[in-house]
Amino acid sequence: MKRWMNALGRYKGSVILFIIFLIVEALCDITLPGYTSKMIDTGIQNSGIEHVAPEKITKEEYEYAQLFMDDEEKQLWDNSYTENGDIYELKSLSKKELDNLDDKLSGALIMNNQISSVDESTFEKMMNQGDSQTKITPEMLGIKEFPADLRPIIINMVQAGRMNSDNLISMKNELNSKLDEIGATIKNSMGIAYAKKMDKMAGVDVDAVQQRFLWTNGGIMIVIAAIMAVAMIIDALLAAKVGAAIGRDLREQTYENVMKFSNSEIEKFSTASLITRTTNDIQQIQQSTTLVLRMALYSPILAAAGIVQVILTGSGMGWIIGLAVALIFGVLAILMGLAVPKFKSVQKLIDNVNRISREILTGMLVIRAFNREKKEEVRFEKSNKDLFKTQLFIGKIMSFLMPILMFIMFGMSVLIIWVGGHKIDEGTLQIGQMTSFITYSMLIVMSFLMLTMLALIVPRAMVAADRIDEVITTESSIKNADNAVELNNPKGVVEFKNVNFAYDGAEGDIVLKDISFKAEPGKTTAIIGSTGCGKTTLIQLIPRLYDVTDGEITIDGINVKDIDIKSLRKAIGYVPQKRILFSGTIATNIAYGNDDATMEDIEKAAKIAQAEEFIESKEDKYDSPISQGGTNVSGGQNQRLQIARALAKHPKILLFDDSFSALDMKTDKLLRETLSKEVKDATLIIVAQRVGTIINADQIIVLDEGSIVGMGTHEELLKNCETYREIAESQLSKEELYGKEVAE
Repeated sequence: MKRWMNALGRYKGSVILFIIFLIVEALCDITLPGYTSKMIDTGIQNSGIEHVAPEKITKEEYEYAQLFMDDEEKQLWDNSYTENGDIYELKSLSKKELDNLDDKLSGALIMNNQISSVDESTFEKMMNQGDSQTKITPEMLGIKEFPADLRPIIINMVQAGRMNSDNLISMKNELNSKLDEIGATIKNSMGIAYAKKMDKMAGVDVDAVQQRFLWTNGGIMIVIAAIMAVAMIIDALLAAKVGAAIGRDLREQTYENVMKFSNSEIEKFSTASLITRTTNDIQQIQQSTTLVLRMALYSPILAAAGIVQVILTGSGMGWIIGLAVALIFGVLAILMGLAVPKFKSVQKLIDNVNRISREILTGMLVIRAFNREKKEEVRFEKSNKDLFKTQLFIGKIMSFLMPILMFIMFGMSVLIIWVGGHKIDEGTLQIGQMTSFITYSMLIVMSFLMLTMLALIVPRAMVAADRIDEVITTESSIKNADNAVELNNPKGVVEFKNVNFAYDGAEGDIVLKDISFKAEPGKTTAIIGSTGCGKTTLIQLIPRLYDVTDGEITIDGINVKDIDIKSLRKAIGYVPQKRILFSGTIATNIAYGNDDATMEDIEKAAKIAQAEEFIESKEDKYDSPISQGGTNVSGGQNQRLQIARALAKHPKILLFDDSFSALDMKTDKLLRETLSKEVKDATLIIVAQRVGTIINADQIIVLDEGSIVGMGTHEELLKNCETYREIAESQLSKEELYGKEVAE
């Protein structure tokens, strides 16, 4: 996690910009449901009228409006309108002032509206309530029947002393208390009904007001949606950019560190595992980074803002969301407990599939030659099935997750509608409120669903991150000394001094024991011995592909461990036992170790390596394509191109690891003769299996079970080294070894 945060820190500019647009996106997402509610409750149900104070009101209604107001409210009412003939017009007030009118006057105006239109039975109940024993009849009021509009009668009763203004204020206050119980939104809606009625009576085109409101707010919603879309696109691009950049950086770091590995570290991880880590594992981290940026930051913002908006709706249904979230976390805990352990084994199983695939593909010729196709199919099928079963188990677990979460989410919606429907029926909730509550609830639950998706992604990404971290933090056992020296103009004198070597973790199993010899410029040192005696390992110690366990190897008297690694390897031309060419052309392969190689250098190296003839026979000559691994050339051609590649470096030390084995005797002889003429001042160390290849070497070292059992020229070894004599006699006739006269 720390390394991931450090990686993000390198792109803090993009991350900060991402967060800014993420907040913009979240604000838009949270704002839209409010406008939806506003469009339904205000735009449709309230005809676009937002406040209880009418835009215009007739003079008569203006006077009636003050019937249930106290002195302070009357003062506020008078200060809010200007007289224009028989019409009173609302002054240009700020939203804050209009909200104050809603708060202060809604009770009086709602009461006024209720009294202006009641049926006869309701009026009779109102007139005869209280402690009075005398039943009030229409005749007592000097009328034939109770009217629909009671306000003139109430005024008459107040003037006649049958009712005082305090009673009216009490009635209003009682109504206010009841309205407060059902919520501010319902109270405001009832006040707006009065404003709409007054506007119509004063000649205001209410339909035009509604159209203007719907178009204005609809336009705002379109703009918000457009801003959100742009923010989402920018966020997606920034998240993808940061994720891709982190993936690129991890690949570079991994590759750079792997390039420093000795053979020991390569063998520790295995080639197949390193390929998986560099590709599949880093891909997991890259995708996870993109998703984490999008979800881990967005979800909390969305959830927090949604919870605030739910509280502000005052719907009293927050417990439904709490229940849904609790169920989500419960389901997640159960399923993750089953799935997470399997995530850790998936990457190892992928390693195994890659390893077996690589072995089968590279060894296809041998597999076919030994009719092992079916056996290898069984081996691959087993590893493939192990991966399949693990992934299937995870897939089954995950297949339960989304349906259960969707069921919880839609079940929550049904519960909200059921509870909200009852509240609407009771008059304590509006349709728009319920709509916005459902939307906010969906946003909150969706934010938690996003977090659950992270719970699926992050565990596997963390496993991949640990595997990548293991590669990046592994230090090569072979590294430069603190005061490493440059090997400038080396002579090429190589000396082994009491060298011992054992592979890491192979204590007691010593591969090379007490090796001491000197190889000088202009001379050929050959190494021969039985298979597995340590010949290849011995020459790999010189360029520090491995480091000696004891003793030291020097070049021009300097310990190779004290020489800068790049400088050391620059002075060495190495032809490995394994035939390795790279995809490209013949020319690029020969010039592989020398970026400054001219065409003349390339052609000369090819000529010395006896490769010129077959290169010139090709249509494109030096521009002829070479496939990966050199599979489109023969074994002998492959070896000659590798020798040319080593020669093109103009090295002072040439190491040949059984590099003539695929050459015919004639080509072998010509190559060695040309080498002795053209590379006079270089130190040649040749590992060979054929005595004929090294018969003219200045010094032959005979290895047996990791120890030197003989050292000298061909003739000297025939006389005093039994091991060499046995090898030579097994390959050459006595006439070839001792001459015709001696053989007879």
